[in-house]
Amino acid sequence: MNLFQGKEIPVQVRWLVRRDFSQVQAIEKMCFEFPWTSEEFLQCLHQPNCLGMVAQHEERVVGFVVYEMPKNRILITNIAVDPEFQRHGIARQMIQKIVSKMIYQQRHKVAIAIRETNLPALLCFRALGFRAATVLKNFYEEMDEDTYVLQYRLGKEHAEPVYAPASRTATNRTASLFAG
Repeated sequence: MNLFQGKEIPVQVRWLVRRDFSQVQAIEKMCFEFPWTSEEFLQCLHQPNCLGMVAQHEERVVGFVVYEMPKNRILITNIAVDPEFQRHGIARQMIQKIVSKMIYQQRHKVAIAIRETNLPALLCFRALGFRAATVLKNFYEEMDEDTYVLQYRLGKEHAEPVYAPASRTATNRTASLFAG
């Protein structure tokens, strides 16, 4: 199954820094019906276990991921790719970077919550090896729809820090949901 509408665009996945913030917020606003506010981004990123990375193509930020790291797992709280660059492997490259970090940090699971109506994201994460773990009824206050929690589990077959797949979310609510 080819997820890409065109050829894969190579990006540099690196830590999110202050100068990226305006580009990240612009992508957020383009991608989501209920985008995070500046305050929500800052609140999340100021938590000690919350990190952000960006995907950079040439001099432009084309995607980002924000995640938390409680115990032995990683929780993706927000991920987006500029619509102009979607379906070119950008999300896969960001997830690959996260999975490669799992091995060294002794984390075994990556989880993300995705609205049931976000079919492109559900299909993308399914193709990346994520599987449905549970359904959350009316998880988001802003809308009346269910949310799927998808998980990727690192298995013994991943001896090297390389993710080889077979072919939007809440901050504090997600962290409390997956605690334990």
